Amino acid sequence: MISALTEPVRRDFGLNDTQVGILTTAFTLLYAVIGVPLGRLADRGSRKKLLAGGVSVWSLLTATSAIASGYGLLLFSRLGVAVGEAVCAPAATSWLGDLFPAEKRSRALAIFMLGVPIGGGLSFLLGGPLAQAFGWRTAMALAAAPALLLVPALLSLDEPVRGATPSRQTIRDIIRIPTLWWIIASGAILNFVAYAFAVFLSSFLIRVHGFSLGATGIAAGLLYGLGGILGGVIAGRVGDWVIHKRKDGRMLAAALAALISAPLGYLAIVQTSAVIAIPLLGLTYCFLTMYYGLVYSSIHDIIPPSMRGAAMGFYFMMMYLCGASFGPVITGNLSDRMARRAAAAAGSTEVTEVFKAVGLQQAMLIIPTLAIALSMVLYAGSRTMQKDMR
Repeated sequence: MISALTEPVRRDFGLNDTQVGILTTAFTLLYAVIGVPLGRLADRGSRKKLLAGGVSVWSLLTATSAIASGYGLLLFSRLGVAVGEAVCAPAATSWLGDLFPAEKRSRALAIFMLGVPIGGGLSFLLGGPLAQAFGWRTAMALAAAPALLLVPALLSLDEPVRGATPSRQTIRDIIRIPTLWWIIASGAILNFVAYAFAVFLSSFLIRVHGFSLGATGIAAGLLYGLGGILGGVIAGRVGDWVIHKRKDGRMLAAALAALISAPLGYLAIVQTSAVIAIPLLGLTYCFLTMYYGLVYSSIHDIIPPSMRGAAMGFYFMMMYLCGASFGPVITGNLSDRMARRAAAAAGSTEVTEVFKAVGLQQAMLIIPTLAIALSMVLYAGSRTMQKDMR
C-alpha cells in the first residue's frame, strides 16, 4: 500500500526520491535478517501459528503508519511490517512443499505467489481512489482490515505431515549447493528490479504521463493484477510441463522469460503514449512474475523437505540484503541525480516536477538492463541444476 501512495506521502512529509527509497530499503534489510531464524522456526514448530502471528504483526504496524506524525514514525512502522511479513515465505512455501509432489509444485507455488500481483493490484486499485477521496492515512488504516478474516482462517487449517524424516543437514550443507547460489544471485537481481518497479510505478505514471492519483491507482492495479496473474498462470503450467522434458527446464524457462521482459520494459519506459506504455509495462511485469513459480519450485527440487523453511529464509536474507534493499534507494538516488542534471542542462537553478519526471524516467531504464543480467544468471544456474538434483 505504501508504494501505491508514494506521491501523497512524499508531498506530505516533503521527501525526495532517495528518502522514499530508504523507506523500502530499511524494510528489506530487517526483513532479510529476521527471515533466517523465522525459517528455522517454520521447520521445527507450527507453521500456521507462526503465519497467523506474522499476519497480525504486519497488519497492526500497517495501521500504525496511518498515525505517523513524521518520517521517523513512518519508518518505524515499515520496520514492524518487515518483521511480520518475514514469516510468510519460509512458513508458507515449506507448508506447500509438503502438500504437493515435485511434479505439481510449480503450479502450486505459482498460485501462492499470485498473492504478490493480486495484493499489489488491490493496493493500487483501492489505495489510489481511497487516498484521493479520504486521504492516504485512511487508505493505510483500511489496508490492515483483512487480517481480521485471515488470522482465524489460517488457524482453522490442518497442517500437513512433514515431507521427510528430520534431516541431519545444516545451513552449512545447504550453502554448498552451487545452484542455490545462482538462484540467490537471480533473486537479488529480480528483487532489485521488482522493488524499484513497485516503489516508483505510481510516481512514474503521475510525473511522466500526468495521471491523477485515482487514475494511477486504477491503471497500476490493472497492470499488477492482470500482468501478474497471467505470469503466474503461465509459469505454473510451463513449470509442471517442462520438468517432464528436462530437469533444468524450469530454470531455462525463467531465463527466457526474463530475457523477453527486457525489450518490453525498455519500450514501456521510453514510450510517450500512456495507452501503449501501460500494456507494455503489464507484459514486462508478466514475464518477470514468471520467476516465482519456476524458480521457487527449483529450490524445492534441490533442498530436502526438512530444511526448506531454513533454506527459504537464507535465500530471502541473501537476495534482500544484496538486491531488494538497494533497488528503491539506488533508483531513487539515480532519479534525483538525473533530475538535477536535466535542470542544469536547461539552465534552471530549481529542480521542478518537470525535471523530476525526466530524472525518474531515465532512472527506471535500470529495470530492462538488469532483466538481461537476470536472464544470464538463471541460465548459468540451469547448467548445475541436474547435478545438484541428483
